[in-house]
Amino acid sequence: MNFLQSLEISASGLYAQRRRMDVIASNLANIETTHTKKGGPYRRKMVVMSPKPVEDFNKALTLQAEGVKIDDIVEDKSPFRKAYNPSHPDADKNGYVLKPNVDLIVEITNMLMARRAFEANISAIKSTKQMALKALEIGR
Repeated sequence: MNFLQSLEISASGLYAQRRRMDVIASNLANIETTHTKKGGPYRRKMVVMSPKPVEDFNKALTLQAEGVKIDDIVEDKSPFRKAYNPSHPDADKNGYVLKPNVDLIVEITNMLMARRAFEANISAIKSTKQMALKALEIGR
């Protein structure tokens, strides 16, 4: 594996984790949204990632991945939360309002995991850069 491949793999990780943070931010921003264009409360979104397919047959035999890719952004199908608030405009006849299925603790945990993965990819890029510089020094 050459230095540029290492940088490309880490860059794909940076992109994936940044996109994941965007989705988490959207979930947090809509944690109290009870009415969307679709008519119901906001549904939590999740990023689905997978390894990038290996293009070279020899690498495929050794099961090497070449980074990560985002397959899709899907909606969480878990049930909405119910809250009793008869004065809310979206309340049903019994006074209950359907709230988004966004859990603050889950989103903060996912945000921390995305941040750590982002930092790990930055560290890998820095290490690759240092190794490339050392290799150039050896060649002098």
